[in-house]
Amino acid sequence: MKKTRSTTSKKGRTANQMTNQNKKISYGMVMVVYLLGIFMGALDTGIVTPARTVIQTNLMVDDKTGIWMITIYTLAYAASIPVMGKLADRFGRKYIYLLSILLFGLGSLFCGLAQNFASFPMLLVARAVQAIGGGGIVPVATAEFGTTFPKEKRGMALGLVGGVYGIANIFGASAGSAILDLAGTTNWQYIFYINVPITIFILAAGLICLPNTRIENVKKIDIGGITIVTIMVLCVLYGLKNIDFFDFANTFLSTAVYPFLIIFMLLLPIFILVEKKAEDPVINLAYFKNSNILITLVLSFITGMVIMGMIFVPQFCENAMKTPAGKGGYYVIILGLFAGVGAPFSGKLIDKFGVKITLGFGFLVSCIGSLFLIFVTTNYPSILTVVVSLILMGLGIGFTMGTPINYMMLDNTEAAEANSALATVSLIRSIGTAVAPAIMVGFIAHAGLSVQSNVMNLLPTEVSVPTLPYAQELTDEFNQLKSNENIGDQLATVSLPDLTAKQTIEINMNENSGNDVPEELVALMKESDVTTITENSKTFAARMFAIMMPDTIAEINSGIDNGINGLNTGITQLDGNIAELRTGYDGISAGIDGMEAALAAQQEALHQLESLRVTMAEMMAAAAAQMAVSTPAGMPPGVAGPPPAATMSAAPMDVVSMIPESVRNQLPQTVLDELSDVKTIDDLDGKIWVLESAIASLSEQRDSAQANQAQMGIAIDAMADVKNQLTTMVNQMTIMKNAVPEAFESSKNGYLAAIDSKKTELENEFQKTLNYGFKQVYWTVAIASVLALMLLGFYQKKSMPEEVQWESVVEL
Repeated sequence: MKKTRSTTSKKGRTANQMTNQNKKISYGMVMVVYLLGIFMGALDTGIVTPARTVIQTNLMVDDKTGIWMITIYTLAYAASIPVMGKLADRFGRKYIYLLSILLFGLGSLFCGLAQNFASFPMLLVARAVQAIGGGGIVPVATAEFGTTFPKEKRGMALGLVGGVYGIANIFGASAGSAILDLAGTTNWQYIFYINVPITIFILAAGLICLPNTRIENVKKIDIGGITIVTIMVLCVLYGLKNIDFFDFANTFLSTAVYPFLIIFMLLLPIFILVEKKAEDPVINLAYFKNSNILITLVLSFITGMVIMGMIFVPQFCENAMKTPAGKGGYYVIILGLFAGVGAPFSGKLIDKFGVKITLGFGFLVSCIGSLFLIFVTTNYPSILTVVVSLILMGLGIGFTMGTPINYMMLDNTEAAEANSALATVSLIRSIGTAVAPAIMVGFIAHAGLSVQSNVMNLLPTEVSVPTLPYAQELTDEFNQLKSNENIGDQLATVSLPDLTAKQTIEINMNENSGNDVPEELVALMKESDVTTITENSKTFAARMFAIMMPDTIAEINSGIDNGINGLNTGITQLDGNIAELRTGYDGISAGIDGMEAALAAQQEALHQLESLRVTMAEMMAAAAAQMAVSTPAGMPPGVAGPPPAATMSAAPMDVVSMIPESVRNQLPQTVLDELSDVKTIDDLDGKIWVLESAIASLSEQRDSAQANQAQMGIAIDAMADVKNQLTTMVNQMTIMKNAVPEAFESSKNGYLAAIDSKKTELENEFQKTLNYGFKQVYWTVAIASVLALMLLGFYQKKSMPEEVQWESVVEL
């Protein structure tokens, strides 16, 4: 391609149309002020990328919401470029440039303060203010270098613009990671605060040394068109944000989607009408009548989408290389370096092979890079596969963004329309860069939801509880007591919980398990990355234990308390039964004592009667002998002699008087009354026999009472032993109850150790699941690249007009 310049000044404006209030210009200082602003604006484009997930986690928003910190910037930036350009032409580049710097600095300040206020809406508003300021930095600086610098310095100045912008873009993401490393991920506000001192310096130096260049006869700003196209894009973005591409039909028909798409369709004819009437339309509708221009604009939109795949590179690299959140920005250096190599090289290839082949090669490399990432890097993550992916993607971006598309646009428009044509290309590309993240982030968000459930499914589903002290012993002993015939009835109403049942407890940590999972725990799992998933899972589990275990412990303790109360009830019943038996035992003892006394008296009486009978028998024998002696031998019949023995035995006697007084006083009156009837020895023998029978009967009663008393004593001793057993069991159950919390603490530690043992498995599952989302993101890039290649087939090649300026090609 021929690099020629026309006699007309940049963007079709003549030197007479420009006024400059500063006649003596320090070009070196002017370059410093403008290039520093370009550096700050370009640096901030990438500096947020590695911090995106950190910021959205800190401000408690999901991926679909968090991506707005980038899309709102892109959209506001695109909308502000034409406005700031027109204002600069009308009021002077110096003041609009410094106003842009001021807005950018204020936006940066409030972006940082958004962390102190924990406000994501505040961050979005501040990002929009930043973007509005950013929209006036690069275009104004580029225009100033291209129109007011001396011809011999102009090429160098424009080259420095491209170089500074490229370097800042390349190192922006790595600068973000470096700041997060130095300040910590909890202090992400410093990635914005870094702009504040730069802003102050630029404002101070700019007020002193910048010339104020203005353009005469500036056309009216298309405020209506800019406003409508901004609202239209916002509607599309919001609708896309709420579409779940995995449940497209249902979400598309939700009130959070289709009304906004309807608004877009309704605004489209209004936008066309406004643009037809605009003096300087933001989008020249005549461009859409030219097939080559239409293809160029569509390719510009696709290029914007392809470029936006870059914003997910830090997060992808962190996941692939298992590095902490915020460090992925370092890998973007590789992508940026090769994009920086590809961009200027594409210009040389255009000269040699033409724009179609050059741009087609760029889209082909982008497609190959995306497919390599999808099929190789995600399945075999390593530093080698990651670097190869980034090299290919970087080259693809370098060959597609900027120069080739600008070349095609200028190739199909008049030189006088160069400014409008390139502005349109830039706007369409910016719309692509705004729309693409809204689509792509949905894939990451969906994968993020799957990550949580997949990781939870890998966690142990039950926990072993250490055997509680005395659990088996108490169970066996109580069952043995209840089966005891002698004591079982006493424990019929007493029950114990199954003390051996809680050997394992089912644990379900899933958010949908029915357990109340605190929001901060849900957020903790959502904000996890591959390096923190294990520790966060342990934190989650420990907190869930703290939530779930008190109820389980209370349930076990309640059972133990019921058992203790039941045993105490049994002890109380035994105390009553023992007291009742002791009363009977003591009564029997008293009865036995009475019977022993009665037996002793009766045996003494028997002894006295037996002695008395002997005495009476002796007396009778003596009387018989005396009568025999006193009767003469041969006494004739009829003469009285001694009575016969039988007659003597029947002779009446006073038996009671015959008993010694000392013995008589010991005999019961009933015995004495019985003896008062005794008149003969035969009566005495009868009384002796009766007394012997009474003694034998009373002895039997005493022996029976003693036997009963012995049995009752055995029963009392048995009940006392059981009471002691139950008391021991109560003490053991109290010890068991006190051991329950420690047992569950031990179970929790065991569960956490089990999670630790699954560290590699958890990280691999996290990496694999999230990579599924990245695959879909880069499938989008690959498909977009293929569509671009197909569109290029319909592009009709033209030669670049001689009056087209090469600086315009590389400018935007």
